[in-house]
Amino acid sequence: MKQVKTQTPVRQHGGVMEIKAISEEGRFAGYASVFDVVDNQRDVVRAGAFRETLRDRTSPVQLLWQHAWEHPIGVIEQLFEDGRGLFIQGRLLMEVEKAREAHALLKAGAIRGLSIGYQARQAQRDPETGVRALLSVELWEISLVTLPANAQANVTVVKQGEPDTMHALMHAVARAQAALR
Repeated sequence: MKQVKTQTPVRQHGGVMEIKAISEEGRFAGYASVFDVVDNQRDVVRAGAFRETLRDRTSPVQLLWQHAWEHPIGVIEQLFEDGRGLFIQGRLLMEVEKAREAHALLKAGAIRGLSIGYQARQAQRDPETGVRALLSVELWEISLVTLPANAQANVTVVKQGEPDTMHALMHAVARAQAALR
């Protein structure tokens, strides 16, 4: 594979959520991106692709509805890479109309998608398969969406638990996964 630096426009890449329950506060947690899965746009995110953008950010990653910048619907309380992918813990802002709509749709199971909006910083395209491996990306936003690109990303926790408890649990899981490698 030939390594190339890219200056591509912002793209979207996403996955499906599994909704077990959603709190009245609108809290959810799960994976906005899962590593090593080829999506329907022929992209695959590699482990470490978000490392620089998460470390160097000077403004928060936005939580949007359907990739629409004019429709922020909540806040991202935790965001980190672990052995599986890009983990997110978010909270819908129930005072916002679109967030209330998203909350109702999540509760009903009508929407299930998470998707990232990003710009590739560094990528490799496999000349035989045409699949583009994303090695480093600039992450701009994460959206709740109807039709995600990556069917493997999913929400794993949608509970009423306190954010610090969920954060500690997910870090413990990430540490355990790393120890097993």
